[in-house]
Amino acid sequence: MNDLSQQIARLSENQKEILRTLLGPSKADVSTSSPIAVTGVGCRFPGTADTPDRFWKLLMDGTDAIGRVPGDRSAWQAYASESGGMPAEPEILQGGFLEGIDLFDPAFFGISPAEAHHMDPQQRMALEVCWEAFEQATLTLEQLRGSNTGVFLGALSVNCDYFVEQVLNRGEIDVYTATGGELSVIPNRVSYLLGLTGPSVALDTACSSSLVAVHMACQSLRNRECDAAVAGGVNLLLTPRTSIALSRLQFLSPDGRCKPFDASANGFVRSEGAGAVVLRRLDDALEDNSPILAVIAGSAINQDGASNGLTAPNGLSQRSVVRQAFSAAGISPASAGFFETHGTGTVLGDPIEVEALADIRSAAGKATSCYLGSVKSNIGHLEAAAGIAALIKAVLCLHHGHIPPNVHF
Repeated sequence: MNDLSQQIARLSENQKEILRTLLGPSKADVSTSSPIAVTGVGCRFPGTADTPDRFWKLLMDGTDAIGRVPGDRSAWQAYASESGGMPAEPEILQGGFLEGIDLFDPAFFGISPAEAHHMDPQQRMALEVCWEAFEQATLTLEQLRGSNTGVFLGALSVNCDYFVEQVLNRGEIDVYTATGGELSVIPNRVSYLLGLTGPSVALDTACSSSLVAVHMACQSLRNRECDAAVAGGVNLLLTPRTSIALSRLQFLSPDGRCKPFDASANGFVRSEGAGAVVLRRLDDALEDNSPILAVIAGSAINQDGASNGLTAPNGLSQRSVVRQAFSAAGISPASAGFFETHGTGTVLGDPIEVEALADIRSAAGKATSCYLGSVKSNIGHLEAAAGIAALIKAVLCLHHGHIPPNVHF
């Protein structure tokens, strides 16, 4: 049991009563705004932040976890070698990389070494962080097996390099190649190996994938499609292909750093990692004396629609979705004390996001002072896992009662 788990004592009766006020007068009246408890967390983030406690230390220390691509990434090293060690896009060799992504204990999950060899490391990592999140939520394998538990995980279809490398080498193709590389199998494998019978959904909505996964998990719980859920995302950078494409779109920072809200912001840096949270209806979590790390009072999703470009944000749409989330939560935007933002460090995106937040707060009446944060300043842009990294940071902020600093500001 890690330090954070040990710190999560049973709630006092007074605290429970405060939480019960969020439930409204009738436990049976489940609406689209019923509160959802976060009861467990699992993570693998850059900078050896492979537990919630280590992640929190990284944040509080103001650590910059970005570095050069590890020497054991053969596809990256081959690209650098072909480019004479100094590619035309040097920024792609910087990132938030994880060590040891080839390490996996297949026997622990009842998987043969042959099958594990053909599994995308994103599948392996999703299994690990979901297991650890369930463990922190004090849910055992015996309790989970056969339960109506949902799995909602974000992953990018563009990051299917492990499968591509196998099919390009015909000698590598075998009976495990298809299931080992299929995007939909990332959540399905969690459901299969743990015996979970609730919805099992893979989502690719680009950088919002893991937060859309959380939103869908909350809605599934409110609609009683499942009784518990694990939600999050995973993102690994196994080859430089996508980085080259993003560099040529001029999305990447030439100096390989995310500098949210800073005058020197010039793009983002790609990173890898995975995160998962266990979610339960608040009334069920209270009844079972489950650990409660935070409460999701409301959420919302939408799309930019006809902005000034396919990849460009739309300020009006951002205002709309934030208003919807506050409305679903029954909370005034003027009362919010902290916003963990998308905050990529791009000249276009950051001002639009900050202006949207400022406008909805001012429209809601006299606002209290508030703080803005972006975990990307520490660990870069995790793409399919970016949102869950931000959510886990916010959960830890609530638990510890502190707001860590933004670096590069």
